[in-house]
Amino acid sequence: MRAQKRWDRKAVLELLGVRATRDKQALFDQADTVRRERMGDAVYLRGIVEFSNSCANDCLYCGIRAANHRVARYRLDDAEILDLARRMEGVGQTTIVLQSGEAPSREGDAALGRLIGRIKAETGLAVTLSVGNRPRDVYALWRDCGLDRYLLRFETSDPTLFAHLHPDCDLSERLRCLGDLRSLGLQTGGGFMVGLPGETLEILADNILLCRELDLDMIGLGPFLPHPDTPLGRSQNAYALDPDRHFVALAVTRLVNPDTHIPATTAFDALFPGTGRNLALIRGANVFMPSATPVARRGDYLLYPGKPCLDETGEACARCVLSRLSTLGRTVGQGPGHARRLDRPWPGQPATPCPEGCDHPPLPTA
Repeated sequence: MRAQKRWDRKAVLELLGVRATRDKQALFDQADTVRRERMGDAVYLRGIVEFSNSCANDCLYCGIRAANHRVARYRLDDAEILDLARRMEGVGQTTIVLQSGEAPSREGDAALGRLIGRIKAETGLAVTLSVGNRPRDVYALWRDCGLDRYLLRFETSDPTLFAHLHPDCDLSERLRCLGDLRSLGLQTGGGFMVGLPGETLEILADNILLCRELDLDMIGLGPFLPHPDTPLGRSQNAYALDPDRHFVALAVTRLVNPDTHIPATTAFDALFPGTGRNLALIRGANVFMPSATPVARRGDYLLYPGKPCLDETGEACARCVLSRLSTLGRTVGQGPGHARRLDRPWPGQPATPCPEGCDHPPLPTA
């Protein structure tokens, strides 16, 4: 599997289709080996601050969708966010991830830029932002304020399925945003949900291949877990009868995207309580994202049910993570953990051959 140089749907489907327990374990072991060889044993800690649950979108599965009036809306003020950022440096976290619902406004986007600038000036943290689709000039503003990374999951590569689940957006718009982020030189993260209703293994294979086509710096993936107060609240994950399929998807994603950061997302612990993120870390993942959201607000940022660590302070959550890593024999990553391929050309420029002989596909056009 490590010798694979040109991935196509047939090759990816062959891996996604493994059924026997021993074949799955062989796949997991291979993904862990590739992760170790290409990314090392260090796990980078990126603390998440869910600073607002206001959202203008009505995605059919998300607990903070605009139409869910049971949610108590909030926004943390800058002073509280800065205080949380300063605490991160004392517990091994080198990146702050600012995440919110999608609620764009020129005034709010400018204020967010000022906050990014303050975090960069007053701490040694890298800054990742995840707040949804924006015009290119807004991404450029945030970059100029010091933004390091942006996370924007496309969720599914199938346009029809995307349109059904996201009535306020379309896939081409999401991909346009990802292209803009890359063209601006920002480290760019994307990713997808595993097991959406209507998903097939072919769609799942295309999701993984799209990540490779986009040449992402980080890929976030996790199981589909609909919030009960949403139109899809009673829908079943497509792999409910074969839950290992979620880890198979993770392992294959690592093999197809060997040099990309892949976090052990919280949703794995929601589906596999107490063990999910540990298993992710030995099946291809190399990033952990402890929650730093104030305990008083965590229950108001429930994208899906079963979210863990709702009653732990940020410091307690960080200590738990350190204990997990020690148990797994993994070290804590030092420094910001930037992508390894920062010399990649922007879209439209000729690519230089990878020194390892990989066939990185063309970059998306802006």
